[in-house]
Amino acid sequence: MKKLISALTVVASLLFASPALAHTVKSGDTMTQIAKDHHISLQELSRLNPQIKNIDLIYVGQTVNTSKSVDATDSPEMVADPPEKEPAQPEIIVGYSEYEINLLARLVRAEAESEPYQGKVAVACVVLNRVDSSAFPNTIKEVIYQKGQFQPVRNGEINKPADVDSIKAVNEALKEKRNVAAGSLFFYNPAIATSRWLDSRATTLEIGHHVFKK
Repeated sequence: MKKLISALTVVASLLFASPALAHTVKSGDTMTQIAKDHHISLQELSRLNPQIKNIDLIYVGQTVNTSKSVDATDSPEMVADPPEKEPAQPEIIVGYSEYEINLLARLVRAEAESEPYQGKVAVACVVLNRVDSSAFPNTIKEVIYQKGQFQPVRNGEINKPADVDSIKAVNEALKEKRNVAAGSLFFYNPAIATSRWLDSRATTLEIGHHVFKK
């Protein structure tokens, strides 16, 4: 009899288990796909996540609420307790928009996906160095989209989502690793470069296949 009760308890727990209340964003996710996967409309998903100001801009590791059972009008006792610890989300850096940080991370992925992690940070620093230089535009967006500067802009790779390492590299380049590529305004891979004009410029450092120049 005890074994029968135990078995029934297990079955009941499986039948009445609560659905997941949130989705953790993975590389390639979109709000539209998350809404479809959880059988709710995009408008409903947006309403459930007022912390997401731009539904076209979400980050890997971000938590998206997918439960329609929890509503702002619910009484306090009906609202589920928040998780003890949510996955870490990319920190918003003062002085740069979410769009620009995400754009820079996408460039880093496209330019340095197969490079060492330090090389990813250095690529991000080159863009930031250009922003600070009077010889280049003064925003991340304008630097990246300046005509003829970055191959991923020309071939469309810039439009693919950033990966976790690229997002992390950009955040570190904006903070404690800002001087990894101090003085560097250019980088290239000499083994595949079709133009050799950078050969004559002073080398600042070499990481992986990339040579950085000033």
